Amino acid sequence: MAEKLEQKKQDKNEPSGKTTSKFEARMKKFGIPLAIVVTLILILMPTPEGMSLEAQRAIGIFSGALILWITTPIPIYLTSLAAILLLPLVGAVKSQSVAFGTLGFDVIWLMISAFVLTSAMVKSNLGRRMSLWMVTKFGKTPVMTLLLLVLINFILAFFVPSTTARATLMVPICLILLEVYKAIPGQSNLGKTMMLQGVQADALATSGVMTATAGNIIAVGFINEQAGGDIGYMDWLLASMPTAVITMLITFFIGLKMFNFKNEINFQSATDTLKEELKKLGKFSLDEKKAVMIFILTVVLWATGDYQMGWFGFELSTEQTAVLAALLCLLPKIGLLKWKEAEIKWELLIFAAGAYAVGNALDKSGGAEWIINKVVVALGMESMNHTLVTIVVIFLSMYSHLIFTSKTVRVTILIPAFIALAKSLGMDPVPLALASAMTMTYTITLPPHSKVNTIYFGTGYFTVLDQVKYAIVTCFIGAAVISLAVFTWFKVIGI
Repeated sequence: MAEKLEQKKQDKNEPSGKTTSKFEARMKKFGIPLAIVVTLILILMPTPEGMSLEAQRAIGIFSGALILWITTPIPIYLTSLAAILLLPLVGAVKSQSVAFGTLGFDVIWLMISAFVLTSAMVKSNLGRRMSLWMVTKFGKTPVMTLLLLVLINFILAFFVPSTTARATLMVPICLILLEVYKAIPGQSNLGKTMMLQGVQADALATSGVMTATAGNIIAVGFINEQAGGDIGYMDWLLASMPTAVITMLITFFIGLKMFNFKNEINFQSATDTLKEELKKLGKFSLDEKKAVMIFILTVVLWATGDYQMGWFGFELSTEQTAVLAALLCLLPKIGLLKWKEAEIKWELLIFAAGAYAVGNALDKSGGAEWIINKVVVALGMESMNHTLVTIVVIFLSMYSHLIFTSKTVRVTILIPAFIALAKSLGMDPVPLALASAMTMTYTITLPPHSKVNTIYFGTGYFTVLDQVKYAIVTCFIGAAVISLAVFTWFKVIGI
């Protein structure tokens, strides 16, 4: 503990950690008045044609909360509390249970379980041992370590068909690695890079594998049924994995430039220290063996989720498996952790609850769908040439996650709409719909846009603004690479 306090004192003197830019200072200063003005304008203006009053007010609250989350003049959980309070007060939701009930969402329980699992791995030293071994064996430098983590994310996508499950597996490993490197949350650029690239790698790996998320499978169903396609597992893999890998590699090196961590620590001398730390751990302890068994059981249950109904007559969801793992960690004799030892970040749970409350209000009121329809009309897509239509659709699909908090909702609304658009314009709907579907997992711009984002954000290593900056770049590059693939690679593989 004394070492950590001393490290924090030293880090306060490092300019890269605590410096606030003039732009960020202005954002904090004007965040609250800007949020109030924007919210009032959107709520009090005449209701646009085709939009419900609920949708208008939901958009107002969403916009105000979004400004406050990005500019951070107040803690993000306070913004969420304000949003939860305002949604029923202004009539953005019909019942206050719609807003107040979000604290009971499955993602909240997933986060709690993730915090418990992380605490168990830390206490048992299993995470530390795994991280030290991995770094000393393969990650000779921090950059190699980051690449290794990206590779693990892509490998897991083939075997664990859940983005949230993979995030719950990866975050504890990242936390231990950052502890070894003495990275301070909120100050370390290495911490920012590792966690943000974890978010990116999870999303892009999911894009590359059809079975990596239910949204991909639903999209394929629409493509094959409504567009007359014949897309299977290998078709998806051949079409999407190259774009995912190329985008990940480009954004990986951009991330290193955006969050430069070269001057944070002498990594060369740290290697010997890491080897010594690994030796000090000695043989596997009983707690480590318990943690290994719980960890393996969790991975197996997540990886076999699609087959459990046939095997056992029942199925454990991702969230149920996570809660089971947390329960096993906390059970007397069987587990290795006491409740008071579980470091659960309640302020982040409140933030997540508010974020989902606002997002759900936007979806259920029809506000999100209204915005998308207006964008399509405003862009005049009916009069564009086919090449431009394809590019616009891909970019529109990519950034549509800014107003939809659910991949399934996006897929359900957008894929059939783009198939119908392609047919009306005399275009082949299969490549257009497939390219659009490949963007659906890029839900990476804000913490509430996916459970994965929330889990990684919960570590405290990056801010909302950090994520927005990195995600805008990633989404743009991803959309550009997919657009290029449609006109080149798709033709090579016969799509």
